[in-house]
Amino acid sequence: MVGIIIASHGDFANGILQSGEMIFGKQENVKAVTLMPSEGPDDVKAKIKEAVASFDNQDEVLFLVDLWGGTPFNQANSLFEAHKDKWAIVAGMNLPMLIEAFASRLSMNTAREIAAHILGTAKEGVKVRPEELQPKTSAAAAAKPLNAGAPGKFEYVLARIDSRLLHGQVATAWTRTTQPTRIIVVSDAVAKDDLRKKLIQQAAPPGVKAHVVPVAKMVELAKDDQHFGGQRAMLLFENPQDVLRAVEGGVPLQTINVGSMAHSPGKVQPNKVLAFSQDDVDAFAKLKKLGLKFDVRKVPNDSKGNMDEIIKRAQEELNKQK
Repeated sequence: MVGIIIASHGDFANGILQSGEMIFGKQENVKAVTLMPSEGPDDVKAKIKEAVASFDNQDEVLFLVDLWGGTPFNQANSLFEAHKDKWAIVAGMNLPMLIEAFASRLSMNTAREIAAHILGTAKEGVKVRPEELQPKTSAAAAAKPLNAGAPGKFEYVLARIDSRLLHGQVATAWTRTTQPTRIIVVSDAVAKDDLRKKLIQQAAPPGVKAHVVPVAKMVELAKDDQHFGGQRAMLLFENPQDVLRAVEGGVPLQTINVGSMAHSPGKVQPNKVLAFSQDDVDAFAKLKKLGLKFDVRKVPNDSKGNMDEIIKRAQEELNKQK
């Protein structure tokens, strides 16, 4: 696996690494190198050498630095000369760049390949409000309608239950892993809320269109075999009841990723991120009876939880409330 060194003035490198792992999951062969006010160039170089020495593969190293021409860049560059056929340095580091680098390591084996690939994501991650300040080409692309596509049906790359719907972990980690062309929030409640709809559409990652539709509309779209050929759909649901309605209506899902279910009065919480009412437990039981499988993970790098055990604990706690 390609090693990554994140280098910065001050604690920026540590902070952005923490943010990246919060969204994408814990990473191996990644080190943060910082230049602190009391340190000089030689200190940074020593830290970089120590970081490289800790990697499983010291031939393939990608440097993500904060500023072209700054001390972290200069010290990485001084070592780069002896490895320029393998290593790569990218300056202007931002969070979309870092997350894309994490994702790219899953399918790319060289630092130079990843470096070239993440440049577009880094640039596309810079957006602005009000929207009229955004370049017109971006605004026009964002206006592409849901039914613009070739003959055929959706390919469903992910169906996820997440009470937060479209947020950082979904817009980055899951999007990079599953590569959807469309993110579709399936919710009657959100479809009636113009503000939430707008916020979801604005939260879509670069190059992906976000839409909000009621459950009945999603059932209708799933049966359309004329407009969605080549479209890779990520479906986001707030709760298992909406998933059940969609599946019973004919949306051809086989696996449900269970990521987050918020706690509210009357619910029990058998683990840190999932809270259940009796209605939730019953809905999952019906989904299982319909043949659906459950993938319990917050982010792609997490190990999968055992849904049967989680549901069992939830039912036991609900029984105690009776």
